[in-house]
Amino acid sequence: MNSVIELLKSHRSIRKFTEEKIPHELLLELVRAGQSAATSSHIQAYSVIHVTRPENREQIAELAGGQGYIASCSDFLVFCADMKRPTDAAERTGANVVRGMTEQLLVASVDTALMAQNMAVAAESEGLGICYIGGIRNNPQAVSDLLQLPEHVYPVFGMCLGYPAQDPEVKPRLPAEAILKEDVYSEDPDEVEAFDQTMQGYYQARTGGNKDSNWSQNLTPLFDTKLRPHMRDFLVKRGFEMK
Repeated sequence: MNSVIELLKSHRSIRKFTEEKIPHELLLELVRAGQSAATSSHIQAYSVIHVTRPENREQIAELAGGQGYIASCSDFLVFCADMKRPTDAAERTGANVVRGMTEQLLVASVDTALMAQNMAVAAESEGLGICYIGGIRNNPQAVSDLLQLPEHVYPVFGMCLGYPAQDPEVKPRLPAEAILKEDVYSEDPDEVEAFDQTMQGYYQARTGGNKDSNWSQNLTPLFDTKLRPHMRDFLVKRGFEMK
């Protein structure tokens, strides 16, 4: 395999960082790499908030569920789906702009994720560690208020960046055969059962036998309750009406 594929397959979430700071010019280069990701119709429907004030990072850490590495990493970014910039730009040309369409929400969310993943890979290629923070959606209105996000912009996730102070193992993924379907969708219970055994062995080895669980069992809290039920109303209030 070439070095790019090997890098992609070696991703780990890093939650402990050294005190070394990322040079600002390197951070800008990572952003530029992120901007080179594919974007629907060249809309580039994202903005990235670089949170530098310690008190704001501490507050976001609490809002995200007490994730202290938000405050301790070298740099913390909040990736925002931004339909304000492109719709405002179109409106300035005289267009009769229609806002709040479901497709606009999808485009902005996908654009943001693609941009962030490009940036994550670029960061890892420079020896940095990253950790996505979906927990900012626990309290998205409070995060939006703190970052002064306008209507038609919402925080999708955060990202911790820094030089790693830990070297965790790569977490196993489902086998490609369970993901790749030929022509039509097909069920794969045997593949999932085999993966559950793989994950059980991984957790046992990683925790010294203190965690007896598997992939399917870990999904339970995500699906046996309504996860973040506030998100739909929050998005509607931000102008993503899903019309």
